[in-house]
Amino acid sequence: MEPTTGLILRRITQTKLSVSAHKLATIILDGIAWKEGYNGLSRGTAAFTLTDLACKMGVSRQYLTVLLTELEASQLQLTRQKPNGKYAPWLFRFTAFDEEDEIEDVASGRDDTSLSSKDYNKTVFSGHININEISNVFQTCWADLIKAAKTVLPCWNVDTQVIWDRFLAFNRARGNEKVPAGFLLGFMRRWRTAPGTATQPKEAPSPQPTPDPKEREIYEQIKAAPSSNRHFHASDLCSKIGMAAYEARVLEVIRQFGCQRFTAMLAVHGRAVLAGEIAQ
Repeated sequence: MEPTTGLILRRITQTKLSVSAHKLATIILDGIAWKEGYNGLSRGTAAFTLTDLACKMGVSRQYLTVLLTELEASQLQLTRQKPNGKYAPWLFRFTAFDEEDEIEDVASGRDDTSLSSKDYNKTVFSGHININEISNVFQTCWADLIKAAKTVLPCWNVDTQVIWDRFLAFNRARGNEKVPAGFLLGFMRRWRTAPGTATQPKEAPSPQPTPDPKEREIYEQIKAAPSSNRHFHASDLCSKIGMAAYEARVLEVIRQFGCQRFTAMLAVHGRAVLAGEIAQ
């Protein structure tokens, strides 16, 4: 059974997370594609830059990293990749829903696999393209679809007309007169920039929110102890100082920073690494 918007939202509310992590998960859910080709993304994937997410959350990039780590370690199993280059958006997935057997018991009974019933909210490449019909892409119905889809694809910084011209030339060279519209999306996904091709100037980076001193302090502590080793850190530290002392340290961090237990544990581990009590 396929996951739906309602299913993932219910799982988010049922997962033990900090308030900020819940909000971040909801924002990512809002950008997920539920139709193959929506905004050029594969089904179940969302695309954001870290700057965009930080602005939507109203937090610093450093604290955003802490929240992403919390979601990655949670039962939602958030993953992120950047397959399309340094300046392209990150692609996010909740991989906990990739296994059908795990979601049957809480699947939604409604067919809510589409983000919207309005066609203009979709960038689904359907129908066929006549290769020799029109050379000006802006006189076709494909211009808006190309512009919407390319934002998260390797051709994100290439002019729409250039993409169209190279697609037509590619098919003419192979003797194709009419092809499925999905070929255009596939062509854009496999885009390779030709040597010497000029690219559009990059936009100036958005101003970053000023980090809160407390956020910066706890982030530096967490950074000293990567979350991937948190179970080893907890075991080593408990063996050294005892479970009661370990719990006391976690509660002290929660009181000091007003954070959730998961974040406090990472901070305690980082402090212990910095103090030389345990190894990184």
